[in-house]
Amino acid sequence: MPKDTLTITDNRTGKTYEVPVSEGTIRATDLRQIRTGDDDFGLLTYDPGFMNTSSCRSAITYIDGDKGILRYRGYPVDQLAENATYLEVAYLLMNGELPTQSELAEFTHDITHHTFVHENVRTFIDGFRYDAHPMGMLVATVGALSTFYPEAKHVMDREIRRAQMTRLIAKMPTIAAWSYRHSMGMPFVYPSNELSYTENFLYMMKRIAEPKFEIHPEVVRALDVLFILHADHEQNCSTSVMRGIGSSRADPYVAVAGAAAALYGPLHGGANEAVLRMLREIGSVNNVPAFIKEVKGGVGGRLMGFGHRVYKNYDPRARVIKRLADQVFDLVGRKSPLLGVALELERIALSDDYFVSRKLYPNVDFYSGLIYEALQIPVDMFPVLFAIPRTSGWLAQYEEMLLDKEQKIARPRQIFTGYDERKFVPMGERKPSRLPEATKSSPRETD
Repeated sequence: MPKDTLTITDNRTGKTYEVPVSEGTIRATDLRQIRTGDDDFGLLTYDPGFMNTSSCRSAITYIDGDKGILRYRGYPVDQLAENATYLEVAYLLMNGELPTQSELAEFTHDITHHTFVHENVRTFIDGFRYDAHPMGMLVATVGALSTFYPEAKHVMDREIRRAQMTRLIAKMPTIAAWSYRHSMGMPFVYPSNELSYTENFLYMMKRIAEPKFEIHPEVVRALDVLFILHADHEQNCSTSVMRGIGSSRADPYVAVAGAAAALYGPLHGGANEAVLRMLREIGSVNNVPAFIKEVKGGVGGRLMGFGHRVYKNYDPRARVIKRLADQVFDLVGRKSPLLGVALELERIALSDDYFVSRKLYPNVDFYSGLIYEALQIPVDMFPVLFAIPRTSGWLAQYEEMLLDKEQKIARPRQIFTGYDERKFVPMGERKPSRLPEATKSSPRETD
């Protein structure tokens, strides 16, 4: 009769151990019993980058990378992108179910009426240099909100916690738009309670001096779909940071600021910018074969926007976003000169055994940058547009972590590789230090 256990024989001692298997995992702490002697701490796992370590149990987002599946609370992301609004998806992530009409109306009202920020926030943003990066301003300003709402530290009080979650989702578009306006030297535009969530963001970001500023509904819908596709993505880098900071019971403002800082990195939220840079370097469809040859030969070319740490199949978000790109280009009437390069690059990569065998399929970053560019959104705003919708996912993960009784403050172990005890060396006897060289990482492993 098979048992849900794993039998381990330690060849160092000859001892055998039986470890329970549950939900396809073993508990790392169960390995601590495997020891060579009384002074042995016990066996640890070594997993740089958490390639095969489950840090939590979660019911929010499901990914099957081999099959190209992404679901929020059980709903396929393509169905949500086709039929729902971003605020419906935010509600779903936070509450576990899609809202009824009355629930959505109440949620929308709460979000809409919390989009305004304290005037001191305006002063705070005005204090940045004229050339400050919008994402840097966003990270700093969101963290600063913690000082405006000191009650937010009571994270285990559901009513207080939910109030901060509402405020964060509501105020992110305002802070994001104002960060952009400051970087452009333009006056700030205050939120409008008459507009939808996504339309309000575009209004605050793009309005100049029009008596009646209007945005094409299909542009609004396109950005709303992009927000849905970016709302959550399981235990990625920034979400892991959100949970790690939250595990210390830090308030949600500083936790979101920390998650956004992780998103700021080029291997995470900056990946679509790297795609645009690559396409510009290629320059023309005629140059694609030579670029592909460089990539395959490992002599300089880097294929950005293909491959994913999780997906070993076509990224389901990429299928949606490719259709969206065609709609946006038709709508704005100006196709990016880089679109032809992108299409040819995708065609070759999907038919070439070199890339197919390595499962380097297009990911969500491959087309999102082209869409943002078509909407005349500058490259510096790309990670900001990622942070706005991901806030709902971060907050859902944050709350789930707080309510999980198994979770403790994050504190990984290490394998110590440094010196044993050394005696202090006087200044005159010291030798020059030899600093280690920086290590290089592949920019293709993005999320």
